Amino acid sequence: MKKIHCLNPIAACGTGLFPADYELTDNLKEACAVLVRSASMHDMEFPESLLAVGRAGAGVNNIPLDTCAEEGIVVFNTPGANANGVKELVIAGMLMASRDIVGGIEWCKANAEDDNITKDTEKSKKAFAGCEIKGKKLGVVGLGAIGAEVANAATHLGMEVYGFDPYISVNAAWKLSRNVRHITNVDTIFQECDYISIHVPLLDSTKGMINKEKLTLMKDGVVILNFSRDTLVNDDDMEEALKEGKVRYYVSDFPNPRVTHMPRVILMPHLGASTQESEDNCAVMAVKELTDYLENGNIRNSVNYPACDMGVCQAKSRVAVLHLNIPNMLGQVTGILAEQGVNISDMTNKSRDKYAYTLLDLENVPEATTIQKLKAVQGVLRVRVVK
Repeated sequence: MKKIHCLNPIAACGTGLFPADYELTDNLKEACAVLVRSASMHDMEFPESLLAVGRAGAGVNNIPLDTCAEEGIVVFNTPGANANGVKELVIAGMLMASRDIVGGIEWCKANAEDDNITKDTEKSKKAFAGCEIKGKKLGVVGLGAIGAEVANAATHLGMEVYGFDPYISVNAAWKLSRNVRHITNVDTIFQECDYISIHVPLLDSTKGMINKEKLTLMKDGVVILNFSRDTLVNDDDMEEALKEGKVRYYVSDFPNPRVTHMPRVILMPHLGASTQESEDNCAVMAVKELTDYLENGNIRNSVNYPACDMGVCQAKSRVAVLHLNIPNMLGQVTGILAEQGVNISDMTNKSRDKYAYTLLDLENVPEATTIQKLKAVQGVLRVRVVK
């Protein structure tokens, strides 16, 4: 019986997809896989039984990726599963920043006891007048699943859309509307656009990417939308730009003590993927990824190991070797199998940065001594007999 531990509530439409010989457990120490949404795993000690972590969502800053990789634990996420939910909130944020909808609603609440509110409304509404987004320029930085959805939706709203992503995948490019103007220098977006929406992962190279230098390039009165990660924006520089009027509104899905006190900030409590549909989609996708890995050794949408797919195993046995990406690893693995009289019918080897993954279909089931020899190779992190 395979045991799955959930660190957060996971939609039943996902967990219900596990095969009959799987069960959920409250005990992490006996789990072979973990499902998680927002719970932090950085201070956790992982049991030797843990093979994989499935993040029901895209961001993985709550998971110690290097620690997991070093222990041969594959971490999956679910890119695109919550894309529509985030896209809709980005569009809502853009509209709120354009029309001062929030200010208008607050005025109605503050004047709820005014018997003349109907008449006073006509006098007061000019204070909340705004502009339409049709015909305005939107710059989308990052054209992954969410960024592409935002860009495509904005074209249907009549906006002129600029898109920047030097690492755009072929699959993402196919999904992008031909009406999105492809930009090769992100500074063009900063200089030209009325609205700028950020959709990039948090990396050393992207942390604080919206800073004084980039804000100086932007139009006066620009609207910046951040539904990716709060630290992509330098808070000190954003506060100064808001006070000076360089930025008309900053729309963020990430409250922190600094941002909550800034002027002209529209702040939401991390609602991007907080829809029933997004939670269901993420749960289903994460469970399917974990099941395929546990049953077949296939890796799809991992953030710390390379993608690898050999389909359903038709051989007598399948063995997975997670190892460092160093010379002669493959030679040592195949050499040990040959010495033990184990013939390989099919295999694949993939690498990603420091780590690599070898999947082998064998014509006979390897003995325990063979597996121990593989585990003893320097640089091998984990050996798993999948079948």
